[in-house]
Amino acid sequence: MAQLWGGRFTKETDQLVYNFNASISFDQKFYEQDIRGSKAHVTMLAKQGILTEEEKDQILTGLEGILSDVKEGKLAITSQYEDIHSFVEANLIDRIGDAGKKLHTGRSRNDQVALDMKLYVRDEIGEIDEEVKKLLGSLLKIMEENVHTYMPGFTHLQKAQPVTLAHHIGAYFEMFRRDRGRLADIKKRMNTCPLGAGALAGTTYPLDRAYTAELLGFDEPTKNSMDSVSDRDYVIELLSALSTIMMHLSRFSEEIILWNSNEYRFVEIDDAYSTGSSIMPQKKNPDIAELVRGKTGRVYGALLSILTTMKGIPLAYNKDMQEDKELTFDAIDTVKGCLALFTGMVSTMEFRKENMEKSAKNGFTNATDAADYLVNHGVPFRDAHGIVGQLVLLCIEKGISLDELPLEEYQKISPVFEKDIYEAISMQTCVEKRITYGAPGPQMMEKVIQEEREYLEKN
Repeated sequence: MAQLWGGRFTKETDQLVYNFNASISFDQKFYEQDIRGSKAHVTMLAKQGILTEEEKDQILTGLEGILSDVKEGKLAITSQYEDIHSFVEANLIDRIGDAGKKLHTGRSRNDQVALDMKLYVRDEIGEIDEEVKKLLGSLLKIMEENVHTYMPGFTHLQKAQPVTLAHHIGAYFEMFRRDRGRLADIKKRMNTCPLGAGALAGTTYPLDRAYTAELLGFDEPTKNSMDSVSDRDYVIELLSALSTIMMHLSRFSEEIILWNSNEYRFVEIDDAYSTGSSIMPQKKNPDIAELVRGKTGRVYGALLSILTTMKGIPLAYNKDMQEDKELTFDAIDTVKGCLALFTGMVSTMEFRKENMEKSAKNGFTNATDAADYLVNHGVPFRDAHGIVGQLVLLCIEKGISLDELPLEEYQKISPVFEKDIYEAISMQTCVEKRITYGAPGPQMMEKVIQEEREYLEKN
């Protein structure tokens, strides 16, 4: 249980305290980032004449060997090391001797862990973005195929006006497109390199921090060494963005669960993304949608946890900040898994188009269009609203839709109605008349779909 920092201490750390303090069980997840950062640091030290070229080559060879052996399973990361930094440095010293002891020159574990976490988060943002993009591709395909698939649009979970499936799915496309924008913003804002900040006050060695930042793909080094080691804003921003992604997935899941119910029957979920009941043979449960909805709370919890952890921490680094890792790793894995499964479920889902159109008709979603018909024939809107309300009540009493109500019944309530009312309130007419940009009319819908297609091709 030897620590790399043990010189100041006369007594070994109590095992329980050591275990409580150690982070190797979870920070081993970014061993690649730790080694990448160390290679850049050593390359810079040699450039500045702080290490010889021979020492640099020895260290780089040793680090490459450790990386390769861990990847191939030849070297295990075990709990005998306090953290991933100790694991890498101790193994390096074992392999190359005294030159390995120079790896940590001009560096603290504080700026090292800050770098590792930034590198890891930056890498993961790219992977999460790819998963969101795949989902957008699946949604775009549904939109392209369903410009003329009529269904009810809802407010307050009440059928309101007719839309198309393409238009409904397009709303989710916009949500996930914004999510990608948020991820890109975070990646851009966090792309400053903390390496060289030391424990909190920089170092007396003539480090070239701009060079290290360049080697690691950062835009520039961080401007304040105290902020460098104590900043976790990017973690909070990421967890906030992930929470928003999960909120969008959860809303979509809720609709799929409703659409899958016996009352709606709008969709048939593929067997691969459903389960049955252990006792009721007729059941086909939307388990993936329900699990995605449930796991949303888990990601929210991670965000609240890091906000609470960070709220009372004075400058600069404090051990509390070690709590950022487990919850962030878990949230990232949860979101990536949910996105992949959700994309699979949506892309294999079968839409029952006849049921959707029938539901739109039976829900009086064309009532507004009936009122517009009267307005176009000179009836004041307020009067038209009242007349159509009476028609709806009559249809409810008879158990029929507005499309099925005989013309004489229309004319009993208002003589303004003529035969062309049926064409005016057909699902096709109701949708096609909505021609404003962003509306479900096919002409505008095709325009938006083309724009979304171009967006995915360019981004």
